[in-house]
Amino acid sequence: MEKKTVAEAIHYQEERFTKRILFQKGDSLVFVLNFMPDQQLPVHKHPGSEVYILALKGEGTIQVNDIDYPFAEGEILHIAGDESFAYKNSSDQPASLHVVLSKTPNSMYSKEI
Repeated sequence: MEKKTVAEAIHYQEERFTKRILFQKGDSLVFVLNFMPDQQLPVHKHPGSEVYILALKGEGTIQVNDIDYPFAEGEILHIAGDESFAYKNSSDQPASLHVVLSKTPNSMYSKEI
């Protein structure tokens, strides 16, 4: 068993959003994305994976297949690997997303930034 706190993965930077890995086991990856106001995750896909995102803190806008949806603290969603998505912290407060990525496509996705 391994135990961690989500708080240790919440880290904001003025220059860009951050990604902090909590667990990487087999083909699965658990991490936290942290965004200052107006920071964004560009549009992308995770082919062959399933993506689960929980809005831990703050609120923003998530775009799935070119449609924008409000995404607020406490909400959770599933995105299939063939769906394109992006996120923007459209609020004036920091925001953090808890992400579970099953079947990580390749090691590039497993790096902290």
